Amino acid sequence: MRKSLIIFDMQAIHAQSMLHLLRETLDNIQLMEPPSETIPFALADLGCSCGNNTLYIVDVIIKHISKRYEASGYEPPEFSAFFSDLPSNDFNTLFQLLPPIGSSMEECLASDTHRSYFAAGVPGSFYRRLFPTRSIDFFHSAFSLHWLSQVPESALDKRSMAYNKGKVYIHGANEHTANAYKKQFQTDLAAFLGARSKEMKRCGSMFLVCLGRTSADPTDQGGPGILFGTHFQDAWNDLVQEGLITGEKRDSFNIPVYASSLQEFKEVVEANGSFVINKLEVFKGGSPLVVKQPDDAAEVGQALANSCRSVAGVLVDAHIGDQLSEELFKRVERRGSCYAKELIEQLQFFHIVASLSFA
Repeated sequence: MRKSLIIFDMQAIHAQSMLHLLRETLDNIQLMEPPSETIPFALADLGCSCGNNTLYIVDVIIKHISKRYEASGYEPPEFSAFFSDLPSNDFNTLFQLLPPIGSSMEECLASDTHRSYFAAGVPGSFYRRLFPTRSIDFFHSAFSLHWLSQVPESALDKRSMAYNKGKVYIHGANEHTANAYKKQFQTDLAAFLGARSKEMKRCGSMFLVCLGRTSADPTDQGGPGILFGTHFQDAWNDLVQEGLITGEKRDSFNIPVYASSLQEFKEVVEANGSFVINKLEVFKGGSPLVVKQPDDAAEVGQALANSCRSVAGVLVDAHIGDQLSEELFKRVERRGSCYAKELIEQLQFFHIVASLSFA
């Protein structure tokens, strides 16, 4: 559990810094006035995971919308919150974190011990349809859209020029591999927007946050490139050199993550044509390393290993097994400790923040 909490802590810090942008997006929603007594305000968090972050964001959204209604002289409507992630997500843990529902909206808004919404889990990939047509007022998705639906097939095909030989990530790969990842990202994002364009109400809005990069070169993945393309990569090479795995075993593993440029993201939104871009910018998110003492090399190394494990540990375990996975992350930690100063100075994440409304 501690390993999963690390990534939640990092995301919580980054999410807090973007709350003003979230509230600006909520202000773009055209509220039904007076609110319907039979139709609730429906919101969905896509890629919700199983921690407190999603519950906190849902509370922020509902309180802001409630205040908008109250400022207009109306009682807020009922709220429905849908928590969506892949079927493998630990929904049981998430539901156990849900506070009891309050007896009235006034009670809920005045207390943090009750929730002011009806909750439901929606398992499935957000690259496909998840909800009925025109049923959702607001979509929120943070720190999820950089995950590809799959590793590009050509990156794992030995016969392809995009074969990512010797590497486990796109960072520093050849142009053909980079283009394969870029195409997969844009295909996935187009599918995501296509599904949401059918599910969102005409007056609705959407707030999206995903990993981004400032370089025009897709082989320069910035922070994710440092996280997965340096010491994590070297740890895989260590296992090969030590005879613990084959080079072919390493080459058949690739991290399905792509940090998009602003232009690449914008091109897909504009090609879809269903949404108006209210805001689209690259936001500096800080370091993924959670450390109390940046001068402590051992702590930095452990933080690097924990960050890599939190993001990719499940994939690594499935590919090489628990025992070899443990050996891999020990080497990541050791290498991170040797380069602690550089990691603290250079490992920074940037995020693409998008606020979209119906065209």
